[in-house]
Amino acid sequence: MHFAKCPNLIVMADIREFIQNEIKSLAFKKVGFDDSLVKSKLLDSITFVELLVSIEDKTGKTFPQHMVNPENLDTINMICQVLETL
Repeated sequence: MHFAKCPNLIVMADIREFIQNEIKSLAFKKVGFDDSLVKSKLLDSITFVELLVSIEDKTGKTFPQHMVNPENLDTINMICQVLETL
């Protein structure tokens, strides 16, 4: 294990926690990292977009339009996997 990669793990953990807190403020419910956000109807289309905008503001990364769908972004872990590729 290279120590150079450790800061990325810490940052991603911080991002997961940030996303979890944002969902709590939008949906008034704490969710796990693998809980469905859209398919479960926890977030509607407007709150989903609000969540993505806040993540983009926090990370400085922009989700490509073709990636913005429940198949790619339905859980916190799925969102983080996409963020790692950007």
